[in-house]
Amino acid sequence: MEKEVQNNTLIKAKGIGSVKIADDVVAKIAALAALEIDGVSAMAGNYTSENIEKAGPKNLQKSSRIFLNDGKVRVDMSILMDYSYNIPATSKQVQDKVKSSIESMTGLNVTDVNVRIAGIKMPD
Repeated sequence: MEKEVQNNTLIKAKGIGSVKIADDVVAKIAALAALEIDGVSAMAGNYTSENIEKAGPKNLQKSSRIFLNDGKVRVDMSILMDYSYNIPATSKQVQDKVKSSIESMTGLNVTDVNVRIAGIKMPD
């Protein structure tokens, strides 16, 4: 299976045609996977799992940036965490979940998941 990047879109040659996966799709997978982790309240920009579908690709890229190179993916993301959660442990869970979600859904090899804590959500 050949993989190459062309205009920020991955092309996978398989069988009788090709499959193109836009980096916006990979960014959405990453954001939704991160939001599944307890302690992550939102992506930077206050995108939650309920309103992430409404966020346009330009807005979503503010919280998750995807870099494709030779079929390998690097993810840079910014999240908001709930108060009282352990930052290193929660970040590690986010990294593992994002990596496994992208790899299982796209077949791409994720090399790095860089997590930036953009803020802490205080209890009401």
